Amino acid sequence: MRTCLFPGTFDPITLGHTDIIDRGLDLFDRLVVGIGTNSSKTPMFSLEERMAWIREIYKNDPRVEVAVYEGLTINFCKEIGANFILRGIRYVSDFEYEKAIADVNRTIAPDIETIFLTTTPQYSSVASTLVRDIYRHGGDVQPFLHKVVLEGIQQHKR
Repeated sequence: MRTCLFPGTFDPITLGHTDIIDRGLDLFDRLVVGIGTNSSKTPMFSLEERMAWIREIYKNDPRVEVAVYEGLTINFCKEIGANFILRGIRYVSDFEYEKAIADVNRTIAPDIETIFLTTTPQYSSVASTLVRDIYRHGGDVQPFLHKVVLEGIQQHKR
């Protein structure tokens, strides 16, 4: 079974993320969306909300699992039996950053391969940080989010 980990904070999960997940499902038998806890980040949305949104979006696809982890991504890969890490690339700067991490991961665990998928052009400017900024300032985030997430953040606002 070809298992991959798609790690991130997903605060919130965007259409850019779901595009990478959907395309990753063509490559892997099992795709674990790993929500990493990062002590240097204070998320806008709770871990429970983020997990629930991802589970709801993929409730009809048993190949997608959601898990939370802390520590090294490479260690979590070993824990879940993933031989691949899936990463989305929007820009050249993303590649430079992600390649440096992939190189370190390869040194630590040569049997775990990092796979890069470039984003579909319509999602190349979509980033969770941008979505949060638009949301904070009362802007329309609908073009960037799955309807499940949109409904969730509307409830969050109340």
